[in-house]
Amino acid sequence: MDKKDCFYLGKIVKKYSFKGELLIKLDTDEPELYEAMNSVFVEVRNNLVPFFIESSQLHKSELLRVKFEDVDTEADADSLLKSDLYLPLEFLPKLEDDKFYFHEIIGFKVEDTNFGHVGIIKSVNDSTAQSLFEIDRDGIEILIPMNDEFITKLDKPNKIIYVNTPTGLIDLYLND
Repeated sequence: MDKKDCFYLGKIVKKYSFKGELLIKLDTDEPELYEAMNSVFVEVRNNLVPFFIESSQLHKSELLRVKFEDVDTEADADSLLKSDLYLPLEFLPKLEDDKFYFHEIIGFKVEDTNFGHVGIIKSVNDSTAQSLFEIDRDGIEILIPMNDEFITKLDKPNKIIYVNTPTGLIDLYLND
């Protein structure tokens, strides 16, 4: 399984018991959706390795306590600490029409109410406090905050996101 065919689920943050149980910090607003998984991919030395789950339950609401098959000791558990977890994209819950996952919108056109055609989304930068659309406009990068007040419409079938940005925001990137 390639990482590009998966989504990031969370990270193993600590051991729970001396029997190999682990606590996973899930990257989701709905951890209960992932409480009954049968398996998950764990990133081990840059490879995604499938691990089968013997048991799991939510722990203090935001953590998932997991017992993997064949992880029976503290040493086994130690070897997995700080590892990232992934699931195939088809396991993502379906979203309402006006919502999207970041990977879904790569390649979408961006149209601004005042400016017109802005460019094509090449990626989403979510490493800042405010996630940003990274848009390519003929080789020029334009960053637009992913703010609900800016996004006016999402047209998934035609792969277009309509935005209404503050006057001058897009021009900042175009005027040298």
